[in-house]
Amino acid sequence: MQKRRQALAVGGAAMVVLALVVGLIVWVGRSSSHPSAAVASAAASPSAAEPSAAFPPVPTGADPALSKKPAVTAGSGTISKLNTTTLIQGTGAAVQSGQTVSVNYVGVTYADGKEFDSSWSRSEPFSFQVGAGNVIQGWDQGLIGVKVGSRVQLDLPADLAYGENPSGGQPAGALRFVVDVLSAS
Repeated sequence: MQKRRQALAVGGAAMVVLALVVGLIVWVGRSSSHPSAAVASAAASPSAAEPSAAFPPVPTGADPALSKKPAVTAGSGTISKLNTTTLIQGTGAAVQSGQTVSVNYVGVTYADGKEFDSSWSRSEPFSFQVGAGNVIQGWDQGLIGVKVGSRVQLDLPADLAYGENPSGGQPAGALRFVVDVLSAS
């Protein structure tokens, strides 16, 4: 009887250890697969940037300023059309419709400069296919022709952003994004 109790105790302890190991593996796996930004109106694809020990993964030869989160302020006046302003000129290839780009970005409301989203806060670039309709129209249109390694400011009227009365907690009205183009393929 005593041997049977010992066998059951050892078996039970082994099951507890096995459950803890499996739980740890699942927890680590979930921690490392952080969801991407919600700039897209549809689900985002995983980051296309090269794996890197440091964030952000700045393209080789790019301006070192891309390694720092930009300060983004409110705009002035009203926005009636998309305005793309190059803040840092990259030296890579120009982004084309259909390519998958990896970017870092900060999004603020145009009127007051209040930040509502940022890839920097997640320490993870955001990737999407340009021109596929998976993100707001201002991004699909405003990033075409931007060179890899560039930092651009996109000022978007409401009709190229989330609109005047968006659902799902998205910001209303005109928006301003500062976007760093890290890669395009």
